[in-house]
Amino acid sequence: MPLLFRSLPLLHQHLQNRIVVAPMCQYSAENGYANNWHLVHLGQYALGGAGAIIQEGTAISPEGRITYADLGIWEEGHIDKLREITTFIKERGSVAGIQLAHAGRKASTEKPWIGRHQIAPDKENGWQTFGPSANAFHPKDHPAVELSEEGIQEIITQFVTAAQRAIQAGYEIIEIHAAHGYLLHQFLSPLVNERKDKYGGSFENRIRLTLEVIQAVKETLDTQSLWVRISATDWADGGWDLEQSVALAKRLKEIGVEVIDVSSGGAVRHQQIITGPNYQVAFAEKIKKETNLITGTVGMITEAKQAEKLLKENKADLVFFARKMLREPYFPIHAAKELKATIRWQEQYLRGKETY
Repeated sequence: MPLLFRSLPLLHQHLQNRIVVAPMCQYSAENGYANNWHLVHLGQYALGGAGAIIQEGTAISPEGRITYADLGIWEEGHIDKLREITTFIKERGSVAGIQLAHAGRKASTEKPWIGRHQIAPDKENGWQTFGPSANAFHPKDHPAVELSEEGIQEIITQFVTAAQRAIQAGYEIIEIHAAHGYLLHQFLSPLVNERKDKYGGSFENRIRLTLEVIQAVKETLDTQSLWVRISATDWADGGWDLEQSVALAKRLKEIGVEVIDVSSGGAVRHQQIITGPNYQVAFAEKIKKETNLITGTVGMITEAKQAEKLLKENKADLVFFARKMLREPYFPIHAAKELKATIRWQEQYLRGKETY
């Protein structure tokens, strides 16, 4: 059996293969509420045979949204439709996950197909952003308001409450978003975090909020698997880097994180990202070898043989696919055929020998 299609037992879950659908924002919600777009969008990946499906960054508060059209989980009313989504995913044999997120200073922006620009607080669909320091991601953006220690505690509470609602909604994987320049990553990065208190300055201080959020969320979980997405590097001099990521990953393992999802970038505009196939795999490989955490990799991995090779070389345990899944939701079925693996088709699609 190819490694890509070998199951992965977690403490309380069992992934049928090593293919994970990465969280991808759809900017299609109203007041944070999911709708049939989200049901069909996420449900198709379960039909296609993905081992796990991580829902897009879902805001823990209205101010935590990237755009006014992001999904949310800050009120009880959000739960019902989300439960419908998780029920369908589970019925089809995949594991449903949710990425809990707060955009920090990168919040209050327009939908990407309209312009991506930040919307000022006094304009329609805009609001005041918050961050570790009173600075902005883009020179044209409205500066964030520096979070007080009281405000930081409120953020922790919001993550916990969001996790509790996620459990009610049926998610079996809870992923904390600490990547791509959003709030937790903003605290991690010395290029963004200019604080002088216990949440800024030293490495220990900059990781404090991320650890406090994860520890608090962990205490609310029962059988759910706790995952964290990080940006392994800022791709900028003087920023968050791989060495710090390894050190953080060791701490995450100590406090009960089961899977680390390794991405990169997003903190600052002057980043210099060198892209190409597998361009982030080396980060995952380093973290996996240094920590022995279950590690996922993502980024321009588009072919079955490519994914199989990096698993064989022990560079990661899971492969996250994003744009590939947008283009080809049934990629796992096609990959199984290419790799000569056995994968179960949905019964409704069987017309004879449609199993690989």
